Amino acid sequence: MDSVSGTRTSFTVGEEATFIRTFTQEDVETFSRLSGDTNPIHLDETYAKQTRFGGRIIHGMLVASLISSALGTILPGPGCVYASQQLSFRAPARIGERLTARVRVTNWDATKGRIILATEVINERAEQLIVGEAKLVLASFLK
Repeated sequence: MDSVSGTRTSFTVGEEATFIRTFTQEDVETFSRLSGDTNPIHLDETYAKQTRFGGRIIHGMLVASLISSALGTILPGPGCVYASQQLSFRAPARIGERLTARVRVTNWDATKGRIILATEVINERAEQLIVGEAKLVLASFLK
């Protein structure tokens, strides 16, 4: 831990963290307004019932934001900056589901302040909704 900024400066391969959230209809509507994504699959139940999903689904990028929350607040935590994020969407999330983002350190380069993490989001039935990989750098190495 950096004594001045309180930012972590060391990580262990295999280290994990989770971030849990349940999205509401209001969350989905707010995200739609903020992002401009007004696709009816997220907002119109009548429309969404006619799709292969059989009802409304949460925006994939809203669900993926849980990964960002885990990375920015827990592991690696404050003082990290995204370099890249690869995502593969496997299944949809539904309003009211308990969603868990899990991040796991797969590589740590202390010399360059770079960290690679496996990322995923699962629902309350342990179904994998999103899987991917994040690359981050500690902000203190960007100076």
